[in-house]
Amino acid sequence: MNNENVAIFAAHCLQGRHLELDFLLQELQRDGFIGSGDVERCRRSAKIKRRLPHHPLALIGALKIEDRRTAGGVLSLEDLISWVAAKSGLPYQHIDPLKLEVHAITGLNLPLAYLERFNILPIKVAGDRVVIATAEPFVDEWVKELSQVLKKKIERVIVNPLDIERYRREFFALAESVKGASDGRVSTSQISDFEQLLTLGRAGRLDASDQHIVHIVDWLLQYAFDQRASDIHLEPRRESANVRFRIDGVLHHIYQIPQNVMNAVTSRIKVLGRMDVAEKRRPQDGRLKTVTPQGEEVELRLSTMPTTFGEKLVMRIFDPEALKKSFQELGFSDDELKTWRGMVERPHGIILVTGPTGSGKTTTLYSTLKHLARPELNVCTVEDPIEIVDPKLNQMQVQPAIGVTFASGVRTLLRQDPDIIMVGEIRDLETAEIAVQASLTGHLVLSTLHTNDSASAVTRLLDLGVSDFLIQATLLGVTAQRLVRTLCPFCKKPGPIDEHHWYLLTTPWKIKQPENIYHAVGCTECRNTGYLGRSALFEIMLVTPELSELISSSINLEALRRQSVKDGMRPLRLSGANAVVAGLTTPEEVFKVAPPPRNLGN
Repeated sequence: MNNENVAIFAAHCLQGRHLELDFLLQELQRDGFIGSGDVERCRRSAKIKRRLPHHPLALIGALKIEDRRTAGGVLSLEDLISWVAAKSGLPYQHIDPLKLEVHAITGLNLPLAYLERFNILPIKVAGDRVVIATAEPFVDEWVKELSQVLKKKIERVIVNPLDIERYRREFFALAESVKGASDGRVSTSQISDFEQLLTLGRAGRLDASDQHIVHIVDWLLQYAFDQRASDIHLEPRRESANVRFRIDGVLHHIYQIPQNVMNAVTSRIKVLGRMDVAEKRRPQDGRLKTVTPQGEEVELRLSTMPTTFGEKLVMRIFDPEALKKSFQELGFSDDELKTWRGMVERPHGIILVTGPTGSGKTTTLYSTLKHLARPELNVCTVEDPIEIVDPKLNQMQVQPAIGVTFASGVRTLLRQDPDIIMVGEIRDLETAEIAVQASLTGHLVLSTLHTNDSASAVTRLLDLGVSDFLIQATLLGVTAQRLVRTLCPFCKKPGPIDEHHWYLLTTPWKIKQPENIYHAVGCTECRNTGYLGRSALFEIMLVTPELSELISSSINLEALRRQSVKDGMRPLRLSGANAVVAGLTTPEEVFKVAPPPRNLGN
């Protein structure tokens, strides 16, 4: 945008004047964004609504008008805001809430009424300057006044007006609750009657201090859902506590809360999760089910751990859509899906899913159970804890305090006329032997193990003390899996692959190197990371007669791996290479999670 155009735009919008719908429409038409028909459509919509929503650009953006400069393009609100920024000569910025230092911003102690009056929001505090977001480039009467109050230089940026309104409301309301909870005497005794089912936004009758804690917990959960977090970490420190979210496998710092407020927040969550509030010296596990204001049910697994400065609480969020995902959506290729379905549709035997914590084992198992559960079958699970409740399954939770362990749970299930049994994890010899006995008596058993690859699951069972002939008789197959970040579909771009990366990905298989692969770029949709969401890589080892012969007390693990590759197993690194070629991820992501191949042969 040249200086002359900026001057013309500024001349039409006198200093101190708000942007008006008619003027914006005229300018958009003059710049070739819209036609005369679009102008009339916007004016009619404004008359029908009688009152413009939030900002005139919000009305134009909501109508999804075709961008006449690009075939098939639509004028989004972000496009319009960027256009206004260029016309007014101010920088445009997209707000990434995870990169806002909320504690510093709210620490400016600016009155919320003042921010609402001028529709502004501080988004960065750096030394002697404060960056203020606005959607009105020519309303600047507040700049001099605010600079004097804060004793800092004010820098203005143009931002989506809906984002300004949303984050101002969220963060400053949160700051009020934190301050109110810090100033008041926070108790947790009055929330002991809350149900395990938490409906966000409904606090019930509480005193002022507890009401602040309820609001903080509600905000914490809802904000995590909005940001696609998989885990919430509440971490006590000496004077304050940190809130961090794990998003697409990466931890992000979100907020700092005074230690006494964090203690109350942790206590409320423990009460909701049916955990012992008074016990802070030993780790505890629990679960919580919430219903959001939109009516979506979300399952959370809770875990506390005593640390130097208090209890650390981690909440793992289980995607409510997990049970609705097809095998293809999980990341199975056509060949892998054929092998996996061939195993899980067998009438009896043991199938194991292995991988580190957070590798997606639970999602894979639940999606498989959803596929297998039919009205004529009795599908039972024993879990620690129950992570996703499904009415099609008969689910039992391990409770060691009263003697309900995995082993005793499986014994109970065997008296319940089951067809399919899912054991949350095989941790000891007793559980392993019961699982083996269940498969020998005509049941299909699915479970998990913590091993690095598929072949190591066999040695793990042998280490637990399971006889080799029983493993030969019952084990159908093992799947190892990892999660990789997937490339953002909105900004990924093709480009050449580094030869060294391709060599590391495909040795020793000598697969032809492609000319181009997709690379991470970064845009507003993916917070400039280049990645959006995660997908699984699978290594499926089918126990064939040839492989079964190698299972013995003196097992050769390398020979087992080589035979599994001969039988068609695709190792994790090779599965990652295929995902790279398909444009799903990058070599760097595969290297992070997939171990290098060992002597597997060609």
